[in-house]
Amino acid sequence: MALEIERRFLIKNDNWKQFINKKVYIEQGYFFQSIDGWIIRVRLIGKKSKITLKKHIKGFTNFEFEYSIPRSDAETIMSNISNTIKKDRFFLEIEKQSWIIDCFKEKNYPLKIAEIELSNEQEDLFLPSFISKEITGLTHYSNFNLANNPFSEWKEE
Repeated sequence: MALEIERRFLIKNDNWKQFINKKVYIEQGYFFQSIDGWIIRVRLIGKKSKITLKKHIKGFTNFEFEYSIPRSDAETIMSNISNTIKKDRFFLEIEKQSWIIDCFKEKNYPLKIAEIELSNEQEDLFLPSFISKEITGLTHYSNFNLANNPFSEWKEE
């Protein structure tokens, strides 16, 4: 079974940039969210393309089933989806933990989100100095929601 155990955070400064060891550009699009919570996503990342089925289970654990698909199929699908996001993804290594920083583009600019995948929900977590507010479980920050309700269109709280 494919489980993703992930925590997400907003970023308060650029201190993370000193830890970058890889960068990729990602485009992803969403079909819909089913009544029972499944989300279907198509992603273009470098020369690869994938389709993913994802569903929240509990806490910060999700089902995540991801499959490679032909690039031409993914490009056709993406060209027929209006709910998309684009982002630069940076991979970091900090205190022997692997972090991801997503820097969103276009209508979700200037949003930046840090993510870390864990082996279990009780795993100890070192929070680097660039981490701000935890947004794990806040659905308005989900990529699915950002594709449908871009950050630049949010009303200030």
